[in-house]
Amino acid sequence: MVARRGRLVSHTKSFIANQRGAAALEMPIVCLFMMLSLLVPLADLAIAGFQFVSAWGALRAFGQYVQYRPPPDVTNTSSWTSTLPTTVAGYGISNVQVLCGDTNAGAVCSSTNVTLPTKYYSYRTTVTLSPMVLGPLLCNANPCSFTLPYSERFQ
Repeated sequence: MVARRGRLVSHTKSFIANQRGAAALEMPIVCLFMMLSLLVPLADLAIAGFQFVSAWGALRAFGQYVQYRPPPDVTNTSSWTSTLPTTVAGYGISNVQVLCGDTNAGAVCSSTNVTLPTKYYSYRTTVTLSPMVLGPLLCNANPCSFTLPYSERFQ
């Protein structure tokens, strides 16, 4: 018999009253639930964010590249676009165009609109995601890809 709070209690009743070990047995279950329900989806979002930022950086780097290598003739850019790199930092650059006019309603430069004061480059890249848990929330199609357009003014 053990004395407890001024009275005698048997060891069996003492162990039944003291259930501190139940929390220790529940801890692996709680940790597993927290990892699967919170940390893995956050990792999905972080990976998607890093890929988006990397693609945006590649687009900006390509914009800086073409700033210093303008086309000799904005009305005929086919020979100029063939000399440009097709990938930057692992992201494919596509649909490179030289547009004249307003950035929202510009058209491909031609002999009729070449006198407009605003000229800019327009191009895009595609980001492909592979989420582990948040696939239905982040992606509507398979493969899960997003196209990022970008334009850079040069004149």
